[in-house]
Amino acid sequence: MDKPSLEAAVAAYLAQLATRASPATVSAYRQDLSAFCQFAQSRGVTEACELDTPLARAFLGAERSRGLAPRSLARRRAALSRFADHLVQHHWLTDNPVSLLRTPKQPSHLPRPLDVDLLAHFLDTPHDGSPLALRDQAMLELFYSSGLRLAELAALDMSHLTANHVRVMGKGSKPRQVPVGARAQQALAAWLACRDVLAPSGEAALFVGQRGKRLGHRGIQKRLAQLSVVRGLPEHLHPHRLRHSFASHLLESSQDLRAVQELLGHANLSTTQVYTRLDWQHLAESYDAAHPRAKRRPSES
Repeated sequence: MDKPSLEAAVAAYLAQLATRASPATVSAYRQDLSAFCQFAQSRGVTEACELDTPLARAFLGAERSRGLAPRSLARRRAALSRFADHLVQHHWLTDNPVSLLRTPKQPSHLPRPLDVDLLAHFLDTPHDGSPLALRDQAMLELFYSSGLRLAELAALDMSHLTANHVRVMGKGSKPRQVPVGARAQQALAAWLACRDVLAPSGEAALFVGQRGKRLGHRGIQKRLAQLSVVRGLPEHLHPHRLRHSFASHLLESSQDLRAVQELLGHANLSTTQVYTRLDWQHLAESYDAAHPRAKRRPSES
């Protein structure tokens, strides 16, 4: 089998990735691997089979030296490692030379959940009843009621909504159904009653802008930021903070980590544990209180 150039191999990998990953992931990996190609070429490396551990280590070291953030550096490594896996699958490398490399630990940047009463007051603040205001209220209630990601809410179509559930496509193209609370149902009903004022016939998107087109990520973020100011919320509001507040408040009341994991669409329980700031001491206390053998002492001999 002919040995491909580094650029040709990267292009082939990205084309394959596009068949199973989101456009955002493909765009991010294209940026990461383009940076690697430029670095490799500066070292005289032009063939894919020349990728080795020293080259990968030197690239990541150079990126760290120029001040790349730990999160971005970790993504660079992930993109390079998965590209190396692709090369191994096509027998252009015998093993993955990136797999043993590590990047600095990422700092936690989880948003602080909003206070329950403060958030309730914010959501209950009266509005002018216009179609745009009803749309905004429906988005706010649905974010908080169902713990949706920004991308999940933006991608919602009319067909994804039922009486008390909404079907979303999560990370990794994994579908899930999440319940919609009573207040969110009321807000959605009010919005749907006037949606035709903005949305033209045949528009599939659940949430549309003033021109009748699907409301994009930036538009949603902008509206939430504006509403936090207009309604007097003393803290900055963004979609991820509403999702985090949903998870934290639900966990505080239910103490059901598995249920919260399912609702958030997390593949691993550890992700939910970190996401909701639940420490393992709390889990240990729950175990001691609930497990039938937690308090049983071994019989004396």
